[in-house]
Amino acid sequence: MKSLYSAVVLLALATPLSAQADDVKVTPLHSTETTASGQPIALPRGDIEVITSTYEIAPGAKLPEHKHPYPRYGYVESGKLRITNTETGKSVEYGPGDFVVESIAQWHKAENIGTDPVKLLVIDQIVPGHKTTILRKQQAAKAGASEKPAAK
Repeated sequence: MKSLYSAVVLLALATPLSAQADDVKVTPLHSTETTASGQPIALPRGDIEVITSTYEIAPGAKLPEHKHPYPRYGYVESGKLRITNTETGKSVEYGPGDFVVESIAQWHKAENIGTDPVKLLVIDQIVPGHKTTILRKQQAAKAGASEKPAAK
């Protein structure tokens, strides 16, 4: 049985991954804050935005360590994806037809371990205006910059 806790089905980035930008193609499909009848979509703690995207990850591509601050779900259309939770060390492999419920606020990474592109349908639920993904490298750089003494 596939672990639902699994870590990422990817990056989710509204911004491309630096070195892997040519290996990963993100195509946003839809974004909404309301249902088809115009009702606001809300979780108990407030309004949410639902974002659906497709991802195509090239064979051998590795996604950098990242986390998702809000719920993310993925459906594997094709290919073979391994997601590793870097906090627990647990890895799970997914293939065509598998559904992934990403872990929330836990660091993880992913890689295409097959010979074909991984194609995913990804659904995010976020607070409107917030990011779907946080890269560990970017967070570390931001933290380092805030620790530097102010210039005189």
